[in-house]
Amino acid sequence: LWAFLRNIAASVLVALVIPLAMAWAFISMRVFGFSANLMSLGALDFGLLVDASVVVVENVMRKRGEKGDGEGEGGAADADADEDAEVARGRIRDAVQEVARPVLFGIAIIVAVYIPILALQGTEGRMFRPMAFTVVAAILGSLVLALTFVPAAASHVLRNAREVHTPGFEKARAGYRNFLSQAVGRPGAVFGVAVLLFVASLVAGGRLGTEFMPRLDEGSVLVQGLRLPSTALDEGTAYSGALERALIGLPEVRVAVSKLGRPDLATEAMGTYESDTYVVLEPKGEWRSGGKDALLSAMDSALQEVPGLGYAFTQPIQMRLDEAETGITTDVGVKIFGEDADLLADLAGRVERILSTIPGAADVRVTAAARVKELRVRVDREALARYGLAAADVGHQVEMALGSSVATRVVDGPRRIDVVVRVPGGNGIDPVLMARLPIANGPDGLVSLGTVAELHVAESPEAFAHEGGQRMVVVGANIRGRDVGSFVEEASSILGQRISLPSGYRFEWGGQYRNQQSAMQRLTILVPVAILAIYLLLFGTFGTIRQALLIMLNVPFAVVGGVAALWLTGLNLSTSALIGFIAVFGIAVLNGVVLVSYINQLRQEGSALVDAVLDGAAVRLRPVLMTALAASLGFVPMAISTSPGAELQRPLATVVIGGLLAATMLTLVVLPTLYLWVERRIGQDTAVPGA
Repeated sequence: LWAFLRNIAASVLVALVIPLAMAWAFISMRVFGFSANLMSLGALDFGLLVDASVVVVENVMRKRGEKGDGEGEGGAADADADEDAEVARGRIRDAVQEVARPVLFGIAIIVAVYIPILALQGTEGRMFRPMAFTVVAAILGSLVLALTFVPAAASHVLRNAREVHTPGFEKARAGYRNFLSQAVGRPGAVFGVAVLLFVASLVAGGRLGTEFMPRLDEGSVLVQGLRLPSTALDEGTAYSGALERALIGLPEVRVAVSKLGRPDLATEAMGTYESDTYVVLEPKGEWRSGGKDALLSAMDSALQEVPGLGYAFTQPIQMRLDEAETGITTDVGVKIFGEDADLLADLAGRVERILSTIPGAADVRVTAAARVKELRVRVDREALARYGLAAADVGHQVEMALGSSVATRVVDGPRRIDVVVRVPGGNGIDPVLMARLPIANGPDGLVSLGTVAELHVAESPEAFAHEGGQRMVVVGANIRGRDVGSFVEEASSILGQRISLPSGYRFEWGGQYRNQQSAMQRLTILVPVAILAIYLLLFGTFGTIRQALLIMLNVPFAVVGGVAALWLTGLNLSTSALIGFIAVFGIAVLNGVVLVSYINQLRQEGSALVDAVLDGAAVRLRPVLMTALAASLGFVPMAISTSPGAELQRPLATVVIGGLLAATMLTLVVLPTLYLWVERRIGQDTAVPGA
């Protein structure tokens, strides 16, 4: 701020808006029940909060400078330093009124583009609605402060402050004016370059990788271990010990602790043949080169030495969220729907083999399709009739023998203790042993189970998973080294070519890809709504279709910079990045509103069209650069942060920075050039829109 204003009081006054606007936002969050957390406060840009105040203060100082010829480093005039207080207040009031309308509509546009974000649903809604609310509350607070507090304070501390014309900036302003005078004479070339850049950004955007959200690095790893369902508890414990020893051998691993089964959580039941191994890592500075992907590859190599162990890598919080949200703990999952369990198992095996061959696939495994042995008892009803038994009698005796029902109760004072009886070896699957089970036949007789029933061993699915009332099997996979969107696109094509599904069977992608598709579908509605809101507010500001559409050119300019920033930084196009595009659309349009409003004002005051365009652009160069740079710099900490949670904010900040820088540069050249071209051909004989 000081670099442009060269006035300490003016810089401090603008900076004071930040804590006051934040206080406004915190009060609003308390009233509407939003908590302060990474997502609600992470996207707050201090530069954005001072945009309106920067425009107001700059115009106040510029108006003061027009009243005298003297210049001073502190901004005080020589000839009229003791300007009457009443005159100063009137001048400040006029200066504020001059920019109040464009500032009001500019901030309204920024607010309008955040409003559709409040309509997001699902995971993306829970993540970004608090952010949108906080930003809207803070911006509205900054607007109120810019139009009330800042003018009131300026009448005391900036009464004699004037715009400082530093040689360096004035030289840059003169150079810009000369360059612009050349550009307005070649509108075809200027517009052609802008269109070429926009088309190039669309082509580059189509080649960007896509994902739902950047993977949040929790700083730890969770290894989901899977053994055969028939694995005994002692054997499972031995497997977990081998898994822990394999991981502890890596220098990046500090602690590895396993937990077998989850019988205490009815909503997330897990057998004792499954385990969760929590791996606590050393600080990132001690990791090998290549980061988290290289570390997971090393873990993968170490665990391959443990025979008979299936495993997948995830993170503790991520695993819980994925289970609660989609039921799939891997990055993506192919859901296979059908009725026949054997056919589903066969299809799942074929899908698993195909996915394992696709580049980027890791930890491919079939869930809810493992087959286990079971002992089936089929009663002989003729034999039951001969012995006077019912099927229920046989079933009850079998349950008691397996310890599945209460045989009697022991009374211990007020306590009633259930007692179960289990035959030796009852946990095993031995039809010969179970055939000897005695069944009570009246008060004096016994008959063996094998006499009245046929026993045999068979295989059946360990468990049946259902969704929407349909039976399904899931083939899950994690993705490394590529984006989710391209992986699913390639996998879908290959599966469609190699597997022909019978009638009544279908594939459906789940996991993070499902969230991504849901978010993209909703954003395809919200982005046009945001653009339409921008246009309607622009039309309300200027009252003409041509100038509203002219300023709308800032939107494709912002796309150019946003896509270029993602491409240069190697980031994927995620929901976070798309929210960044929505945000930058409104911020970029603000500069266009300020610029065109002043050009219209100069024309109303009698300036010729060409002079109004050149002079207006030159005069507004300082506030346009200040607002754009302040907003961009406010997002820099988010773009370069490496702290926990920074992965979620980085794409949003990167898009806003790139979009603002590109939109500002193109706005300063393309917008004045097209304004002159359009007004010469369409608006020369019409009334100048109100400033």
